[in-house]
Formats: sequence, C-alpha cells, structure tokens
Amino acid sequence: MRNFPVLLLSALLSGLARAESAAPTADVGGSLLQLLLGLAVVLALMWGSMILLKRIAAPRGAASGMLKVITAAAVGPRERVVIVEVGDKWLVLGVAPGRVTPLQELPKGETPPTASFAAPDFAARLKGMLERRNHAS
Repeated sequence: MRNFPVLLLSALLSGLARAESAAPTADVGGSLLQLLLGLAVVLALMWGSMILLKRIAAPRGAASGMLKVITAAAVGPRERVVIVEVGDKWLVLGVAPGRVTPLQELPKGETPPTASFAAPDFAARLKGMLERRNHAS
C-alpha cells in the first residue's frame, strides 16, 4: 500500500509521455504559408470583382460621353439639386425618390445665378435673437 501513490504517479507520467509522443508536432511554417496563400486568394478575388463591377457599371457607346454630372447638393434627407452637362447645355435638376424635375437650363460653363440676398451667418442670427429676447424681458 505504501508504494501505491508512487505507482499511480509513475503510471500517469508514462501515460503523459506516450500521449505527447503520439501527438503530431505543429508545423508553424506550413500554417503561416497556408494563411498567406488564403489571404492572397481572397484579395485577388476582391480585386477581380471590383474590375468586373467597373466594367458592368460603366456606360457604353455614344451615351457614355453625352451626360456628365457637374455638381450636386443635398437639400433634404433624400432630395438633391444636381447640375448635369448634356451636350452644350447645363441642366439644373431637382432629384427626389422616384422623381426628377427640371429646374433651369443654362449655357455650358455659365455659373448658376446667385441669390440676391445673403443668408446671415449663424453667430449673427443667434446674437440678434438673444438681443431681442433680452429687450423683450
């Protein structure tokens, strides 16, 4: 009975030694190479799909050079004003979901007319509102 703990410990250690010798050794170099090759394949697929999407989305034929967006400005969450060059004219268009409205037609290269009034900046408006509020109190 005295030798039982020693026998048990030696049996456990010999079992561990056999398990370690049976386990395959990890090949770090091979795993790293496999990881890099997989990354290269994924990047190549992404690059190829970007090229394909550009070719599919690009306009073809005579229509490709006829229409050019000059500028666009958001005037609401889903509404925009867009200036489009068509031939020798600029069209000012209002664009909303499901609707395009012509607003003005300009000769090519002419700057759009500016408003006759200038909107005051935020600081000036805030100052004026605070002064009116203080005088009213």
